[in-house]
Amino acid sequence: MTQLLVATHNKGKTKEIQSILADVGCTVLSLDEISQNILEPKETGTTYEENALIKAKIAGDVTQILTIADDSGLEVGALPGQLGVYSARYGANDGDRITKLLTAMKEKTNRTAAFVSCIVLYDPKTQEHQTFMGKIEGTLATEKKGEGGFGFDPLFVPQGYTKTFAELGSGEKNTISHRARALSKLKVYLSTKNRTS
Repeated sequence: MTQLLVATHNKGKTKEIQSILADVGCTVLSLDEISQNILEPKETGTTYEENALIKAKIAGDVTQILTIADDSGLEVGALPGQLGVYSARYGANDGDRITKLLTAMKEKTNRTAAFVSCIVLYDPKTQEHQTFMGKIEGTLATEKKGEGGFGFDPLFVPQGYTKTFAELGSGEKNTISHRARALSKLKVYLSTKNRTS
């Protein structure tokens, strides 16, 4: 069975990816499950793809395992250029980021937002990579709601729903999220690759 390394220490992200890729015929490992010590790379890219590739290459080249890395962000209509690819740097931790965003949005009437995910699959043996994008539109709640998920999940209400990602529960979130949409494209690619190899 093919090993697939997820280049992250984020337990919430790892769990979500492992759950979505459970039936793809790969053993999905996180950085916490391998013996090598992978240094946390500096995300110097200006696009989601550049940052995902930086993370995937570092982990893949050290371990020589087929590696996926995700770079994702929250794009907020009323705050152009402030989050997006720089979402993780918007505050010191999830709580800090949520408080800062709620404060920034206090007087805003435009509450449109979108979560974007870019998954890069990197093969250290060939040095080649594939890119898979996913996006979900929605709005920002006026207060934190729900205990599930991670990151901005307690504020993001996906289009067509009345609950935040944090209220939906992982089962439902994992069928509609930006990461799920990107991973579903990756699953199709891996399934085709497994059939032809």
